[in-house]
Formats: sequence, C-alpha cells, structure tokens
Amino acid sequence: MEHTLLKINKARLLDTLKVSSSIGTSENGGLNRLALSESDKKMRDTYIEWLKEAGLEVRVDDFGNIYGRRKGKRDEAPSVAFGSHLDTQPCGGKYDGILGVLTGLEVIRVLNENDIETEYPLEIVNFTNEEGARFAPPMLGSGGITGDFTKDFIYNTQDDEGISYEEALKSTGYMGYSQNRLSNVKNFVELHIEQGPILHRENKTIGVVQGIQGIDWMTVKVVGKTNHAGPTPMEDRLDALVAASKMVVKVNEITNEITGLKTTVGKMDVKPNVTNVIPGEVEFTIDIRHEDNDLRSHAIERLKEQLSAIALMSKVELTITTDWQSETTWFADDVKQAIREAADKYGYSSMDLFSGPGHDAKYMAGIANTGMIFVPSVDGISHNEQELTLDEDIEKGANVLLYVIQKLAGAK
Repeated sequence: MEHTLLKINKARLLDTLKVSSSIGTSENGGLNRLALSESDKKMRDTYIEWLKEAGLEVRVDDFGNIYGRRKGKRDEAPSVAFGSHLDTQPCGGKYDGILGVLTGLEVIRVLNENDIETEYPLEIVNFTNEEGARFAPPMLGSGGITGDFTKDFIYNTQDDEGISYEEALKSTGYMGYSQNRLSNVKNFVELHIEQGPILHRENKTIGVVQGIQGIDWMTVKVVGKTNHAGPTPMEDRLDALVAASKMVVKVNEITNEITGLKTTVGKMDVKPNVTNVIPGEVEFTIDIRHEDNDLRSHAIERLKEQLSAIALMSKVELTITTDWQSETTWFADDVKQAIREAADKYGYSSMDLFSGPGHDAKYMAGIANTGMIFVPSVDGISHNEQELTLDEDIEKGANVLLYVIQKLAGAK
C-alpha cells in the first residue's frame, strides 16, 4: 500500500540525542553507561518520560527491557517492533545502539503529529545489556525474551564486582514482569550505526543488512613453567608467554587463508606477571567471525591444529575451550526489500552488506521477520569515544526507518 512520504523532524531528533549524550558522559566526550548502572537508570528514567509524552503504553519486563506500545487498528494482531539499546561500553560513543532507540521514538512522534494510523500495533524497544560490557555475554535482554538464554542464567550472571544481573535489576528499580515480555511480533527492525568503514568508504548512505556474521569466542590456556629470569638458561625455559605470542601471530595469519575471516585476540592474562620471573601461565581470548558457518568452523579446526603444533614445539601444555558460539543470522527478504524501497523513494544511495558485530536483531530474527538499517560510521570508528555519525546521515537513516515501519505496519 502506498503511503505518504513523511520526513522526521531533524532538529527535534538531534535535540533528543543531545540529551542522551549528556547522561553518563565520559572523560573524553563519549559515554560510560553500563547496563543497569546509575547512569543507565537515569537514561532509562528519561526515556520512559519521553515514551509517556508520546502517548505510548509503557511496560518493563523481567529482564529490564522497556517497551512503548502504540495501538493499531487491529490491536490484537502481531506487532511491528523496532528499537535497539541505550547501554554503552565503558568508553563508548554517543550513537551505538542509542541511535536505533531514539530514531524509533522520533518515528512515533511523526506518526502522532500526522495522525497516521497503522493496521498493526507498534512496539518500540530498549533492550537491556546489549553490549555485554558489564554482564557477559552480550544481548542478554533480547536473548532472554527469545529463549536463547534462560532466566536463571541471566539472573545469575555477575559483573566484575560480584553483583548479579538480578540484583542490578532490583537496585535500579527495573525488575519488571515476565508477562510484559515482547511476544506475538510480526516484524522487528533495528536501525544502527555500521561500526565499520564500508558505507563511509563507499560513500553510501544506507546499508541494507543481509545478516549477522557468526561468532565464536574461545579461551586459550598455555601452561609452561615459572622460573627465575636470572639463572635459568634460555634453552631450559618453558616460557608460556613466548609460546602464546607465537600463537597470537598465528591467529592473525590464518585470515590470509580464508577470505573474509576476522580474528581478534582482545584479552590476555599473564602469570605471575612479574618483571624478573619467566611466565608460567598465559590465558588469552580469541574472537573469530565469518558469515559462512562452514568456513568459520573449518578455520577454528585449522587454528586448533596450528596452535597445538606450536605448543608441542614449545613443550608447553595447551587447553582451548569454546566460551560462546553464535551462528550466522540471515534477515528477512520483506524487510530488506522495504529498506531498499525506502532508500529509493527518498533518493538515498544504498548497498547490501553484512554485519560484523552481533546485535539484538540477531535473536529477534528467531521470533519475527527481522531486518537492520545501517548508517555510516565516520572512518569506521565505534566502541570508542570518538565514534561519529554525521547529522545528515542520522536524518536519512531515520527517514528510512519511518518509511519501513509505515510499510510493514500498514499505515494509512
């Protein structure tokens, strides 16, 4: 059904974003708004006021997810949901996730002031703990409602201070009710910054996301022998750090064998971590991603063989454990087509691409026809206080979201 080509109020959206950017401000101008922290609570409280001002029915579920519902003409029909997350990394940017929530709010405001009715009800969502920076793994709020994580698992997850997810929900006042969980959903749409350089480099405005790459997280433990740095000859050493260093290089080199493979060693723990002591134990993590599940599995097996060979040559013990695994997600054709159509209607350039990071849309794809809209990240910078998406790209992305929601929800 053809509908009016509306546009969002750019100044109002940027003002809303400015308020968000003032809550939990970090030292270098970014944001530090860990999930269910005091700054996150302040942002949540502010957001709920905005939802109420927009005339939405507000509810909170038992994972702390916040919903604002706008009735449809067929109010018992499945809803069209959209949103993202308001929590950030410790030194995060102002746009990651946040843009998806606040552009969603602007969509509601535009529909209201233009008296636009939709056949299907609308649900705007702020998911809890998407980042996983406080409670690991990430995307617990969305994974909880889709059944990818059990309630017991989520509630018992603890931060570095030993505070559980359940305790944090209670202390912030965001312990809601299980009957408030999102259900009976027709579509889910998430607008997000790309967090990569492709759109910016290719000078494209809108990314039509095909899906989300599969991800594996592994922990590698290397055990040698701790000894004194002075009297121990080089040929007698079982240096766990030297062996681990060779393994880290191999983790990087394997990307030369498989096109599109991404590997990262992001965390390392050295014991005893003393200047004059030969390291006896090293533990490090591997993040490995590819959109082809078979190729990613092959890369993991190949990598295990190569690391085992290094351990054997170095005479150290090696243990590799898989901590988390997430298969590739493919998005729905009807949503992708609506995004392309929107970009064409507004005259915006667009391109198809894959998402490297995981997003709440990954789990939502298990219960609804799902899609994602990407807008450019300048120089591909994200999870960084210098993260930037230009105002004009924010406006264009929001216009595309507005069109897509109208189309999927049967606007009149």
